[in-house]
Amino acid sequence: MTRPVRPTLRLSLQFADARHRGHLARHKAMRWMRAALEVPAEITVRIVDADEGQALNRDYRHKDYATNVLTFDYAHEPVVVADLILCAPVVEREARDEGKTLEAHYAHLLVHGTLHAQGYDHEEEDEAEVMEARESAVMLSLGFPDPYSR
Repeated sequence: MTRPVRPTLRLSLQFADARHRGHLARHKAMRWMRAALEVPAEITVRIVDADEGQALNRDYRHKDYATNVLTFDYAHEPVVVADLILCAPVVEREARDEGKTLEAHYAHLLVHGTLHAQGYDHEEEDEAEVMEARESAVMLSLGFPDPYSR
């Protein structure tokens, strides 16, 4: 049995909030994100604290709170170019509140952000159904539970 060939990923992983460095190994982030990629990509992932997360969300989305993941996509083809910003305290709180491991929640948010970077969206109901189905399939293929099953 041959494994599917995954698109290439050039990843820069940055920890402005280093508390989770041990929970987000580079090789795992690469594996999770590549599973969601449909084309080659150059993506920077930055793990931030609540202050930086709130400032970015306020400045770019005009929402004055820290959110779990922000995706800044700059190009979709021929190579996806994007920045993913994950707010460590929000990710930690959500994982605890949802009864998930920190690793499973990081995997889901990286898959989610990687799909956004490729143009997937969930603003409209039909878009959300497509994106959530793709997220579920990727997460299951990685050995994680479906993030949308209740």
